[in-house]
Amino acid sequence: MTTPASSDKTMPNTDHPSPANQGTAQGTAHSAEPGTVHGVELRRPSLHVAEVWLNRPEVRNAFNDQVIAQLTACFEKLSQDSDLRVIVLAAHGKAFCAGADLNWMRTMSTYSWEENRADAQKLAQMLWTLDQCAVPVIGRVQGDCYAGGMGLASVCDVLVASDNVTFCLSEARLGLLPATISPYVIRAMGTQAARRYMVTAERFSAAQAHAMGMVHELCTPEGLDAKVAELVKTLCANGPQALRVCKRLVQDVAGQVISESLRKDTAQRIADVRASAEGKEGLQSFLQKRPAQWTL
Repeated sequence: MTTPASSDKTMPNTDHPSPANQGTAQGTAHSAEPGTVHGVELRRPSLHVAEVWLNRPEVRNAFNDQVIAQLTACFEKLSQDSDLRVIVLAAHGKAFCAGADLNWMRTMSTYSWEENRADAQKLAQMLWTLDQCAVPVIGRVQGDCYAGGMGLASVCDVLVASDNVTFCLSEARLGLLPATISPYVIRAMGTQAARRYMVTAERFSAAQAHAMGMVHELCTPEGLDAKVAELVKTLCANGPQALRVCKRLVQDVAGQVISESLRKDTAQRIADVRASAEGKEGLQSFLQKRPAQWTL
């Protein structure tokens, strides 16, 4: 469960330029075409880059069932886009994400146990979809990140935050628990930090999140977009398929016992990549001291 925020109608917002410093188009976000649907804005600054923006600044980007469904559908589509090399997850307004929408929580308060379970399962599925997205995701955290927002931040492969951001796992204050986000948050911030902040519901700074390893890059608010753009450029310089298999490798190997089967699996993976067209091109371009064919 997540911390409530007051709800109102969704309003468009264009207060932040694309970190890739390119134009955007409008269309239907549900089909992974640029546009805004149910508080989620999709931008395609280039063929290889997508930006997904939480666009409910009037409620501090709190999410409800519609936003959850939209994020799930959007990332399912983007994950299947073979042209994509990186996705930026960002938010308009002063807050990155305040957690759950107040009106949505009012509705949930009347649910039966089975209805609550089904509702929570949709949130769990959204987080899983973002976490398992084949394309690397850069999180751009410009404002406060509470409760369910912590879950969104924790499923990003690279997390960049402004140094004035505050984080909080606030569920215990409401007599709740951060259940669906817990696998990702514990992985991102570490068990010992999670043990403290889940039970105390204390706020902690971006600098503290950086020290935990949850935040990878810390910068001033003015330097946030430049840092994100730098990382986007860095990822786009790498082999398109290598980006995906490297992400999958971490997901599959982390926490595994270094057994004979794992050793065989990793040997097979590198053999597969070396024998692939991209692997051969990458090696040849290095030996011949020329840019690889995928270089933009």
